[in-house]
Amino acid sequence: MASRPVRVANCSGYKNDPYWQMLRQATLGDVDFITGDYLAEMNLAEDAEAYRAGKHDGWEETAWEGIKESINVIAAKKIKVVLNGGCLNPAGLAQKVADLVSERDLKVKVAYVSGDDLMSKLGPDLASLGDKLPRHLDSVNPNVQVPNSSLAFQALPSVPIVSANAYLGARAIVEGLRAGADIIICGRVSDASPVIAAAWYWHSWKDTDYNQLAGSLIAGHLIECSAYSTGGNFSGFTEYDLETFIEPGFPIAEIDADGTCVIGKHLGTGGMITEDTIRCQFLYELQGNIYLHSDVKAYLNNVVVTLVGKDRVRISGITGRPPPPTTKAAIFYRGGYQSQLLLNATGYGTDKKWQLLEAQLRRNLQNAGIEKDLSLLEFQIVGVPEANPKSQLRSTTYCRVFVEAAEPEPLVRLLRCFSDIALRHFSGFHCSLDSRTALPNPFLAYYPSLYSQDDLEEGVTLIGSKYDGNETKTISSGHPPSYEDLERRENYDAVNAAPLSSFGPTVPVRLGDIVLARSGDKGSNLNCGLFVKDSKLWEWFRAFLSRAHFKELLGDDWAHEYWLERVEFPGIHAVHFVIYGILGRGVSGSTRLDSLGKGFADYFRDKVVEVPVALLGAVKGNL
Repeated sequence: MASRPVRVANCSGYKNDPYWQMLRQATLGDVDFITGDYLAEMNLAEDAEAYRAGKHDGWEETAWEGIKESINVIAAKKIKVVLNGGCLNPAGLAQKVADLVSERDLKVKVAYVSGDDLMSKLGPDLASLGDKLPRHLDSVNPNVQVPNSSLAFQALPSVPIVSANAYLGARAIVEGLRAGADIIICGRVSDASPVIAAAWYWHSWKDTDYNQLAGSLIAGHLIECSAYSTGGNFSGFTEYDLETFIEPGFPIAEIDADGTCVIGKHLGTGGMITEDTIRCQFLYELQGNIYLHSDVKAYLNNVVVTLVGKDRVRISGITGRPPPPTTKAAIFYRGGYQSQLLLNATGYGTDKKWQLLEAQLRRNLQNAGIEKDLSLLEFQIVGVPEANPKSQLRSTTYCRVFVEAAEPEPLVRLLRCFSDIALRHFSGFHCSLDSRTALPNPFLAYYPSLYSQDDLEEGVTLIGSKYDGNETKTISSGHPPSYEDLERRENYDAVNAAPLSSFGPTVPVRLGDIVLARSGDKGSNLNCGLFVKDSKLWEWFRAFLSRAHFKELLGDDWAHEYWLERVEFPGIHAVHFVIYGILGRGVSGSTRLDSLGKGFADYFRDKVVEVPVALLGAVKGNL
């Protein structure tokens, strides 16, 4: 077992992150591993269509460009690299890297992970699976009503699958590292898997060292998302000089043998790492108090975040248990066609204007017999006109008429119905100049599912080179030694909380003045974690933000078919919620303007709430 922590530097959180971040992470300081996450659920599906049509290489170009620019430094400094930029064709990218290594005569062993692609197991059509259709990801929770839109495909005669990929763990990567691989190209491994594998290999953990694996899982969660731990997507940025956040550096996790870690970054890079930036990223895209992975379940209840130096924060308190017998599988299929009309209204009488427009368009659709051919029709009003506006733009809102259909023709006919309104529109009506979104566009729908880990055929292939006799070999990674079913996630209001009246008189305050937050998506569900900036507010905050009060504050955004889960993380003074079903099908299939839930936290922070005067006095120096 290594005597020092392993230093793992992340260079990417999405395919659009600059490829040169890999070279920066390799050259600005000493690191043992460079990892990169290039895959979101949507870009994997989009690449799949293009790849199978022969219009895409199947891997992410930024992953290749990063390796190509950095390979000499990586070889010289003996840095190991693990990336999921192989996307749908990790073997292809690995061979390309192996050819580059040979061309430059470098002693670098290249490998790739396989086993995530489920297309050959599921077949080409989702509707034909019948009883073999994998269960929906949320079907294990009896309280959750899976959105109707997520299961609507079951009524169709044919539903072509575009991509189907299981989220693999770290096992195959570890096998590759033990066999001597220096660069490992993966497809759809879980975002944190490269980081877990680096620590697992470095510290020679066993696959039953669950506390350590759970700690490294959270380390991976904290650094895999680009610059989110160093100031990107940070709700507290308004309290600092904006120059700090123009180009934040990328994070590094120093993972110790016990699984605890310190998150830092290279000296001289932008952004910052504080307890608050780490708390925000910790709360990102959680599903409650248990973080699931193919190798371990991480229990988050007792997490502690501690500043240990400038731009250095330690995370501890994570414990682990055996993984569940299933892993997540992302299935995308052709969902039909979408279009949207973006229509503007200004000033006086806005509410009535939108009511008139909706009535006119619905009447025309009925008369034309089109409404029955639309699978979805929503009139979403965005914004509220400013009172006594200082400019016309401040007085303007828009209506997003969002439409879906199985075929493009009904959407084309809807445009004709809209044009029939012609000059019979409301006063001051005007459109955006860009009308491209009004034309029917095919879209990919998302079905998040569960897939048996024992049915996976996961392995790692090491590509031969002249230094090992050109021998290419494949190693099976096997399966976890034991499984443990996921118990019901915790869901509770504050225990032994003091009555709100006991905190004394209150005054109205914008929640964002005292609370930071982060939100995101998990398929159909939206998560939001909120924490008080000052610990003196904690007892009031946990009593105040109950499930009932959270729903009340949501107002029109709450619907009876949703399910709400609430847990607390007292070590970071946070309350965390999951709203099941609010994102519909999720990803490209969500009808919400904020389809990935990233804006929800700041919307919620804009709420005005009653805060005890005595507590505000105690923390006024921080407001």
